[in-house]
Amino acid sequence: MLDLDIEQFWRDDELAHKDNCFSKEAPQVALGIRMSGECVFAELGEEGQPWGYTSPERRYDLNCRYNEKARQIVGKALLPENKPLPPEKRPKVTIPAYRQIGEVFGGKYVFDGNTTWLKGTMNGEEDLKKTLASVRKMVNDPEAFRNFVLPGDWDERCKAVYELYGKRPRQFTGIRGPVTLATSVFGVEDLLFLYYDDEELFTEFADVIGDVVLAYIKLFIKESGNTLETFKHAFQFNDDDSNLMTPDMYHVFGYKVLKRVFEFACPNPEDYRYQHSDSAMGHLIPQLADFNLTGCNFGPTVTVQEIRKYMPRTRIDGQLAPFTFMRNVEADIIAEVRRDCEAAKENDARGLNLTTAGSINNGSLLTSMRCVMATIQKYGRY
Repeated sequence: MLDLDIEQFWRDDELAHKDNCFSKEAPQVALGIRMSGECVFAELGEEGQPWGYTSPERRYDLNCRYNEKARQIVGKALLPENKPLPPEKRPKVTIPAYRQIGEVFGGKYVFDGNTTWLKGTMNGEEDLKKTLASVRKMVNDPEAFRNFVLPGDWDERCKAVYELYGKRPRQFTGIRGPVTLATSVFGVEDLLFLYYDDEELFTEFADVIGDVVLAYIKLFIKESGNTLETFKHAFQFNDDDSNLMTPDMYHVFGYKVLKRVFEFACPNPEDYRYQHSDSAMGHLIPQLADFNLTGCNFGPTVTVQEIRKYMPRTRIDGQLAPFTFMRNVEADIIAEVRRDCEAAKENDARGLNLTTAGSINNGSLLTSMRCVMATIQKYGRY
């Protein structure tokens, strides 16, 4: 195991995150890994559903025990310790759930015992045409759209929450990306073949997705108590399936949606724009570079140099493979982290926030996080 001065590491890491990880004051590559709530089960030898439901009482116990171990191994607590309130002190009313974007296109969110998946109900092009016509009609009628998305008791409950706790609904600042949304509600093969069979319908699908995303954004600007002059400028897409498209396909589908949404929701250079696509989507980077992203999280086969070639000022959240981190083989972790640190130091590029190129999964141990820290301290000094 590599040597690690934990106290020095965290002092240096605080500086490393300044200026979106591009600060010239940074002594080393920034560490983005803070683990996840999924990791408590393997770390503590406990049974559980990492993606499923864990009661607040058990979650509090697991997180507290995990944090005690984390303080010993990596020098700080990592997970929130939210002690459940007694019944008499719990909120009397909460902001209700609303219909999600997949439901606008007829999709169903189905829990399979482990996690929730968006399942489509459309079958073929004729179904798609009918759905798009129906959705476009609804989106063009703001009152009808609001009535579909929000439950009937929305106004009453939101008013009560505000009067009791001073809280309003949040803005709408992110979705599954347009390609992943479309493959979920229409089907992977059906969507890809549609480009060749009926490009006009293919691009209309993208247009309607863009219409719906903008309708959600505008609806929740108002519901959050903001206006077009005061709302927070930020948006994030999580589009793992974007890699399935060729550059030509993506340009008339995903790119088109991102362009419309970013231009409305976060048009200024300093605004927050983010893309997560933890897949082999390196062929799309030249297009995504047009959006001057604040940060990105791409798949493990995409290299720091490849991203930096087109995105010189985008923070790179990556590029350690999640399965390498989860397998906990130190030599493999050191090799990948060293590779990325050295890439970040090429021509003093900086801007690397070293984390996994995708999710941090159950099975990833605190000793592996410590290994990443030690590797940064040895090989990631600027």
